[in-house]
Amino acid sequence: MDKLEKATRLMMLVVGCIGLLVIYFGFFYLMFTGRSTAAIPWYILLSPWVCIYFGLTKHQQLAVVRWFTNKWSRK
Repeated sequence: MDKLEKATRLMMLVVGCIGLLVIYFGFFYLMFTGRSTAAIPWYILLSPWVCIYFGLTKHQQLAVVRWFTNKWSRK
């Protein structure tokens, strides 16, 4: 893996983790203080997870896909 790809993956992981903390802290703050969370679109809550997913290695990404497939498939 070249330097640019490693740097990009690391940046995606850092941005995803920070975004996860900021967005979810704000969401739960609004929810627990009794303010409306209706103005927050659902995709805002998913966006940090997309950054985290693309920050993982290909092997880890495949493991995540397998985990979701096993979790949501009928047995």
